[in-house]
Amino acid sequence: MLLAEDDRAIRHALERALTLEGYQVTAVADGVEALAQAHKTPPDVLVLDVMMPGIDGLQVCRVLRAEGDRTPILMLTALVETQDRIAGLDAGADDYVVKPFDVEEVFARLRALLRRTSPVGALTGVPKPLPQVPDGRIEAAGLRMDVQARRAWRGTRELELTRTEFELLELLVRNAGIVLDHSTIYDRIWGYDFGPGSKNLAVYVGYLRRKLDDPGAPQLIHTVRGVGYVLRED
Repeated sequence: MLLAEDDRAIRHALERALTLEGYQVTAVADGVEALAQAHKTPPDVLVLDVMMPGIDGLQVCRVLRAEGDRTPILMLTALVETQDRIAGLDAGADDYVVKPFDVEEVFARLRALLRRTSPVGALTGVPKPLPQVPDGRIEAAGLRMDVQARRAWRGTRELELTRTEFELLELLVRNAGIVLDHSTIYDRIWGYDFGPGSKNLAVYVGYLRRKLDDPGAPQLIHTVRGVGYVLRED
């Protein structure tokens, strides 16, 4: 694990807590060191503070994603506005924790991220994989997905999706016409239900809608108030 946090007290406290939890932690104080270390020894997961001097956490995230690095990234932020959280997700982060945070929440979110990227059975409690068709291709509502190649299209237009967006779309496509409740989606995508106050799911659904929707074409992802979401072509 690579931890980048410029606040010395937080960095040391979190490094100790993560080490006691069983993680092998490399801790650095800024974004320049984080990029250098990530290139030198690619970690299994990154924990990045958003506001660091020089190269901040968002820039680190953007650089790694531009390089094709899909390592799970958890952002630490003192910024609580929705737009600030959206900026982190737009940069390519997979999840975020708002300061001040409970270290148990950090542990839970890290476990969820690692479950999503570890081989099935490698970690206790890993959900069973979604059923695969022989060639890894699935279709519904005018959408096509190549699960093995991690590519998706609406009609002839290829969609540029982050890992989380792809997994959310895959879940919806595989269950086209079925209303999936919030808890089910959180469990399958994040491995952890963040509760009714979390905006993660709504944010990612918003991202998908913007990437999926075409002028004059029917909306594909529908909100079922008080329940969840369903993929269908009306």
